[in-house]
Amino acid sequence: MPAVHVDMSAVGSVSISTNDTDGTHLDFDAVEVPVLLPRADVQAWLDLYDPSSSSSPLAADSRKIARAVLDALRLHEGAQ
Repeated sequence: MPAVHVDMSAVGSVSISTNDTDGTHLDFDAVEVPVLLPRADVQAWLDLYDPSSSSSPLAADSRKIARAVLDALRLHEGAQ
């Protein structure tokens, strides 16, 4: 499975005003969690995703990204 990492030194609270991937405008306070995908693994991640299928990516693949983000959020918020 391709790798996913979080840059913990860059996790932080921010105020944002930007557009989401679907074009929706976002304007709120947030916790920014920079996800890092090794360049060598980018194609493997893309191969695991079919945007035309509502069941893509597989749960195990998306769980790897979700756990990296949630672990970083727990550390940032001081959760045990």
